[in-house]
Amino acid sequence: MLYKYFCSFILLFQVMVVAAQTPTAKKSLPLGEGNPLSVGMSPARLEKIDAMLGASVSEGDIPGVVALIAKDGKIVFHKAYGIADAAKGESMKKDHIFRIASQSKAITSTAVMMLWEEGKFRLDDPISKYIPEFNNLQVLQNFRYVDTTYTSRPANKEITIRHLLTHTSGLGYGVIDGDERMKMIYGKAGTTDLFTTEEVSIKDVVMKLAKLPLHHDPGEKYTYSVGLDVLGYLIEVVSGMPFDRFLKERLFDPLGMDDTWFYLPESKANRLVAIHHRVDGAWKNYPDTFYEVDYPIKGAKRFFSGGAGLSSTAMDYATFLQMYLNGGELNGVRILSRTTIAAIMADQTGPLYGGENQHYGLAFGVLTERGQGKGGDGSEGTFVWGGYFNTQYFADPKENIVGIIMKQTQGGTGDQTSWKFKQMVGAAVDN
Repeated sequence: MLYKYFCSFILLFQVMVVAAQTPTAKKSLPLGEGNPLSVGMSPARLEKIDAMLGASVSEGDIPGVVALIAKDGKIVFHKAYGIADAAKGESMKKDHIFRIASQSKAITSTAVMMLWEEGKFRLDDPISKYIPEFNNLQVLQNFRYVDTTYTSRPANKEITIRHLLTHTSGLGYGVIDGDERMKMIYGKAGTTDLFTTEEVSIKDVVMKLAKLPLHHDPGEKYTYSVGLDVLGYLIEVVSGMPFDRFLKERLFDPLGMDDTWFYLPESKANRLVAIHHRVDGAWKNYPDTFYEVDYPIKGAKRFFSGGAGLSSTAMDYATFLQMYLNGGELNGVRILSRTTIAAIMADQTGPLYGGENQHYGLAFGVLTERGQGKGGDGSEGTFVWGGYFNTQYFADPKENIVGIIMKQTQGGTGDQTSWKFKQMVGAAVDN
């Protein structure tokens, strides 16, 4: 009997070792504060960024903001401005937590590629191989606005994992879809697109999505979609772990991203920034609309949206991006191979996305040589995205710079900080 228990323990230990992220001979340091001059950044020009952000708050363009700049793995700028909660009169702090919405997508894509590295699937496998409900897909043809009925035809090919990663699957995005017909179809089906406090699981939503018509045949157009939510469920199927637990154990804990969650623990809930909108020239807390604004801290806490559900800090997200700039490693932990990152950054969609200035890879929009030549957006290869509540990031692999700018707003704001921040960070390089 003792021998049986011992063998079981050894087997469990081996499984844990296989599941854990692997050590590496390469060991970069975690992000830490550094002197701007030591990494070739101009203190005087960083002060101009400081002044720009301060003025944007004082002039009422934004209610509050946290910004972070890291160069060569050293944080040379990390400041907070304005208010975190207008109703409470709470000032913004550097460790405040933001709903990062679509910035969740790159994290989910990273988790997918971690499992891909383990040989769990191929990118061009049909998703129906792992989620059979995606067999026999249909493409929308005719739609009746009077009663929301529609006709459809069979899709000419299956959705692959690559299609889901690159927003070319033909799936839509429900309430924020650009096609009013799809908004109505998804609404009638009762899908959950972004966030919810209701008793809903990611599997529940994916099962509904599998029954709905596509915008177009897979691989034929770029249509921003809930594909990353489907991939969150794929991660559960392939790994045998709940999606939130997979991210925590395999990505967040190894990187020290202690403030990144789908739903915040009670001990962190008081650091969540309120969403704001402008009312009669003043910033007010945003009311519940098609989503409840406090979804990260209340409700059932069961829906793990791979496309939009995470909350995080500027520091945590900078850590995630620095791992990419390091070729997939941070603090001696290998998350992805450098060769995998090369595939992630490669042009996966060709002319289906964006034009000549930017292409789309497997997780990010990536600046092209022509985009670099336009000026103000970084070097060729700079990868970017943002979130629904006005958060943005970029990482420039040539200059080894990470830039994060976090706000929480809805509606028209006149906010110019995103492009100014990126442009001025590039101009602060001084070596």
